[in-house]
Amino acid sequence: MKIIACNSNRPLAEAVAAALNLPLTQASVRRFADMEIFVEINENVRGEDVFVIQSTSYPANDNLMELLIMLDALRRSSAKRITAVIPYFGYARQDRKSGSRTPISAKLVANLIVEAGADRVLTLDLHAGQIQGFFDIPVDNLFAAPLFARDILERYKGRDLMVVSPDVGGVVRARAIAARLHTDLAIVDKRRPRAGVSEVMNVIGEVDGRDCIIVDDIIDSGGTHCNAAEALIKMGAKSVSVYVTHGVFSGGAVARVGAAPIEAMVVTDSIQATEAVRVSSNIRQLTIAPLLAEAMRRISEESSVSTLFN
Repeated sequence: MKIIACNSNRPLAEAVAAALNLPLTQASVRRFADMEIFVEINENVRGEDVFVIQSTSYPANDNLMELLIMLDALRRSSAKRITAVIPYFGYARQDRKSGSRTPISAKLVANLIVEAGADRVLTLDLHAGQIQGFFDIPVDNLFAAPLFARDILERYKGRDLMVVSPDVGGVVRARAIAARLHTDLAIVDKRRPRAGVSEVMNVIGEVDGRDCIIVDDIIDSGGTHCNAAEALIKMGAKSVSVYVTHGVFSGGAVARVGAAPIEAMVVTDSIQATEAVRVSSNIRQLTIAPLLAEAMRRISEESSVSTLFN
């Protein structure tokens, strides 16, 4: 078993390698003067079970190309099996035609990854579970729910909790955590008049006097979660905290979260934190390195990955 790190989230790759007590395989990913990407693997990988760790976060296109070129290099180096470990799968929100003459980019990216040489994909909290069907190879979609539930139980013990889905599409995810916490579920009725803009229309559920925990898979501009927090406080919520798997934090999202009535926002390290995230007073990171490491070990040993979440 060999682990290779591309450039998008090297600290996470190093943490995964440390959890598995394995060194990272020596490889370089660099750019020519015209910004073409060049990959060189400096160890023999013939006949090896290789895992490539690369989130396709900002800059999404550069990181995606790094992943594709690394997969091609491994295939041409006769690796026995190549698993693309993609903690954050970019383009996942383009999983359907959103209007006339628009692409399904998530399917295109899936085709590129398969064609480049991946034999398997390991990812975390896909925006839509059916994206697994876009691949013609096995896909293991891990869940951050157990990690979140454990952290919530440790930090909010004894408080009257209410799990909240920020929109109708996230109900299944929020319900899974509510079931683990044995608490109630509320839903925010959200409208999105245009891309990147959201408006809260109503809150379904009795949140008065409760400590609300909003659960979601992605925070991008932060508008959805900040608006939801304000609506919950207006409805009488005692406090609002947010647990999100992937912290994209584009534009002024970090400042927006800092100014919102959010007690704490917790994100995983599926995307490497920017300096603004690291110094934020109300944003905290949970590491997914042990979860990824255990899933990779089980894949390498041909044992069950799904039992991780029982």
